[in-house]
Amino acid sequence: MQIRELKVPDSYEITPKQFGDDRGVFLEWYRFDRLEEAVGHPIDLRQANTSVSRRGSVRGIHFADVPPSQAKYVTAMRGAVLDFVIDIRVGSPTFGTWDAVRLDDVDRRAVYLAEGLGHCFVALTDDATVSYLVTDVYRPEREHGINPLDPGIALAFPEEAGELLLSPKDTEAPGLAEAAASGLLPTWEAARAYYDELDGKA
Repeated sequence: MQIRELKVPDSYEITPKQFGDDRGVFLEWYRFDRLEEAVGHPIDLRQANTSVSRRGSVRGIHFADVPPSQAKYVTAMRGAVLDFVIDIRVGSPTFGTWDAVRLDDVDRRAVYLAEGLGHCFVALTDDATVSYLVTDVYRPEREHGINPLDPGIALAFPEEAGELLLSPKDTEAPGLAEAAASGLLPTWEAARAYYDELDGKA
């Protein structure tokens, strides 16, 4: 398993080693010890989610209040998506920037993103099946969104996705600047304090 930090601090791409023979393939798609080594603290998983999306479907940009927010470990069990991690932590040196990883059933990569980061993906195939391991249960009153088409973020959706399909909730969400002005976004300071607490440094 190879773990690489993305351009957005506190997010990582995980590439598993696959073992194939005439029966098929075997891999470890999650290893708590390897992830803990990279992140600096254990990941306390509380819920597992799965979504199935038609080609062109956009899910996100989603995030939750810090603390405790939700750290996410995301992989595609079937088909392919382009997965985006967006730094929405006000005061972060990389605020407003993003990175993307193709998740598919060929390379079987995963993405880890820490609490307080924004998450979005676009399905590149029909029946794209994405599984998420998360560190807190769903708390609707603490969940928020940013419009994924916000030109202030300028996510690059590939032509492979075709026509984009968004939920009304996502299209009606504020842009990044509006969300920041309204105090909706997590702060870099609060996120760092929470990470330190998880690391046992608080």
